[in-house]
Amino acid sequence: MTAPLLSIENLSIGFTGLNDQPVFIVRDVNLTLAAGETLGLVGESGCGKSSLLLAMMGYYKQGLGRLRGGIAYDGQDPGLVSPQQLQALRGGGMALIPQNAGQALTPTLRIKAQMVEVLRLHSDLAPGAWQARCLALFERVKLPDPEQMLNRYPHELSGGQQQRVAIAMALAGEPDLLLLDEPTTGLDVTTQVGVLALLQEICQDLNTAMVYVSHDIQVISQVCNQIAIMYAGEIVEMGPRADLLTQPVHPYTQGLLASIPRLNQQTLPHPIAGEMLQPVHRGSNVGCGYAGRCPLATDQCRATAPLAQPIADRWVKCHEVTAAMAGEFIRPAQKLLAANLGDRELLSVADLSIRYQAPTWLQSLRGQQPPAIVRAVSFGIQKGEIVGLVGESGSGKSTILKTIAGLQGSLSGRITLSGTDDLTGPVESRPRGSLRKVQLVFQNPDASLNPRKTIGEILRRPLELYFDLATGVMDQAVDALLQRVNLPESYKGRFPGQLSGGEKQRVAIARALAAKPELILCDEITSALDVSVQAAILKLLLDLRADSGVSLLFVSHDLAVVETLCDSVLVLEGGEVREAGLCAEVFKNPQHAYTQALLASVL
Repeated sequence: MTAPLLSIENLSIGFTGLNDQPVFIVRDVNLTLAAGETLGLVGESGCGKSSLLLAMMGYYKQGLGRLRGGIAYDGQDPGLVSPQQLQALRGGGMALIPQNAGQALTPTLRIKAQMVEVLRLHSDLAPGAWQARCLALFERVKLPDPEQMLNRYPHELSGGQQQRVAIAMALAGEPDLLLLDEPTTGLDVTTQVGVLALLQEICQDLNTAMVYVSHDIQVISQVCNQIAIMYAGEIVEMGPRADLLTQPVHPYTQGLLASIPRLNQQTLPHPIAGEMLQPVHRGSNVGCGYAGRCPLATDQCRATAPLAQPIADRWVKCHEVTAAMAGEFIRPAQKLLAANLGDRELLSVADLSIRYQAPTWLQSLRGQQPPAIVRAVSFGIQKGEIVGLVGESGSGKSTILKTIAGLQGSLSGRITLSGTDDLTGPVESRPRGSLRKVQLVFQNPDASLNPRKTIGEILRRPLELYFDLATGVMDQAVDALLQRVNLPESYKGRFPGQLSGGEKQRVAIARALAAKPELILCDEITSALDVSVQAAILKLLLDLRADSGVSLLFVSHDLAVVETLCDSVLVLEGGEVREAGLCAEVFKNPQHAYTQALLASVL
């Protein structure tokens, strides 16, 4: 019998805490990977996926280490070899493709210099052959004009091109194992499909094994033949892709699949109740880590950790397998569209054109103008309506949003709210009443929440700015805001760094609601969230619309999310509207070729 390429046995990762007690980040993981096999690791943020992936390379984040168990790659333990042998393993035997290629590439070095460095360290090629090898690798990953790409800096490449450069660098040492850490998160749908197809082609042609980490089970399903589901540091279910996706057994696996928004289904994604128990907080808990969120949990689940038991071609850790396989505890809710929108137009955007750059002196001399980023865009939003803006990166979605918010100037056109408030000018020229009516929720709450202010202080700021409230009334208003976004009042004293990503996004939404706006602008606010957290945020937005009648302009590259949430949609390409209409009509029967291409790229 051929030995596996990668073998992990009873691996636990963590640190030694108080009283010399172990604190586990990853607990008792067992798996094997053969040459050419592809494995997907799926789970919510913080479950230990990336820590497990990095451990395969013999790397542990600061403060962490291997507490027990073993790892063997091609018969060698990365944690026990010499530094020289470890360098040969990293890049030669196995290679990492990171989540954010833009941050992984050195911004001050041309792409060629970075490719040459990898070839010098991890190949036996003579220096005279490096140029040809770089060009061949760039052709392999389907980068246009390879010679020109080699001479560019990272910032001169698009996100998809940067990711292809990272893949080429990983392939330079001809590794037998690729380790991928969320490499398509944040890419638009067409770019994501291209990158996934490329990875699948590489694995098939070169017989390269792959471990792919993601919180998106649909992405994993495109490239992996085996899937392992992780929760709170443990693998709770593992098996062939087809079996796991069509007949999930573990309640957590079922919950993840139910959280995924899908096109052409008039149901809302079903969020998983509660928050994931972080591995570091499990302590001496000897029961099932999922018991606190599981609708099937019994006293046995809370008292005794389930052992792995085989079911057909897979194994699962669950005491209630029979009840879980019945799957009757997840009941999707029907999507509810806005009722009685009528002709009550809230926002009007007419012939909006936007340009980033002013003309240079030479362009002015020649009577020329820099090209417009957005050209002659017109649309309206009714009171209580949710409108989606979709398109590839660079299509102008966020630019339009920022212009409506007053953060980006316009070249021409007019923006009005309720027929009276002129929003065409910059934010500093708008009266306080207009500022209050339009609120913006950013994509990344970490960049928009002051890390030195408590949640209570953050929510008080808009109340102080727009309303004259007594202290006691102010405290009650903060409590009410937290309640509206389903956060406990005790969070008032916490700082943003003490909250999960989904909780921080809820705080950002609560801050927007504090101003009692008529329109909320949402800029990719669910793109970096786990599917279960995303489902909860989508439900929250629909509930807020139902309660207050607030309108939303929702920017996203995820078409399934847009169809789930929005009443109407505008499809943007190159700064122009290619198609617009009700979501149900546009997604069911797209008329423009670009819309058809976008929908064809949805996984």
